[in-house]
Amino acid sequence: MNTRFILIETSHAGNVGAAARAMKVMGFDDLVLVNPRWDDVLTRQEAVDRASGATDVLAKARAVATLDEALENVTHLCATVMTARDFGPPTRTPREHLAALPAAGGCVGFLFGSERYGMRNEDVYRCHAALRIPVAPDYGSLNLGAAIQVIAYEWRMALGGFSGAAPSPSSTEPADAQAVTGMLQHWEQALIEVGFLDPAAPKKLMPRLNQLFNRAQPTPEEIHILRGVAKAMADAARKAKL
Repeated sequence: MNTRFILIETSHAGNVGAAARAMKVMGFDDLVLVNPRWDDVLTRQEAVDRASGATDVLAKARAVATLDEALENVTHLCATVMTARDFGPPTRTPREHLAALPAAGGCVGFLFGSERYGMRNEDVYRCHAALRIPVAPDYGSLNLGAAIQVIAYEWRMALGGFSGAAPSPSSTEPADAQAVTGMLQHWEQALIEVGFLDPAAPKKLMPRLNQLFNRAQPTPEEIHILRGVAKAMADAARKAKL
């Protein structure tokens, strides 16, 4: 099962190196940075020093401009949060949630927010689950490298450690997060066309639909059908207005 660690708007180069080290000791090497503070963050001396030998992970890592680019081929996306979000995905401990994932196949993505402001609600809404690491109630502040290490360890254990057999991929893998996002944008426009969604007062309709489809885990073929439905809805609404 493929695994990707995604860091959004990282502001400290040292944390990128710490992330690479935390990933490598657990056998992972797919690191993507979304709009990091430094264009050259992957080669900055602080990042290289904190990587402590995991420079191969830094060399393979890439920086992209948007979260959509980072989510290519990701079929199950987990946010990391300190507090649950209203209308967001279910909030679980890493051990509780990850234990059931290895049989699902596809690519799992772990999403980490900025050191300065954490995860934005709109990014959390895109996820299938929100992972909250159990910490002391009077001091819950984990630095980014430590949080990545905990998640990487729990995921490695869920996969069977380093001696466990690799899980067999699912014959009907779910569509990736990009496909789901594109379908939801198509549906949003169609719902506006038929008068079901008021763009001036959308409330929480789209985040709720996002969670509905995340729970359903539609396949690429099903995404194609849903986009066909959205197109038919919009076409019918336009004809009715003529």
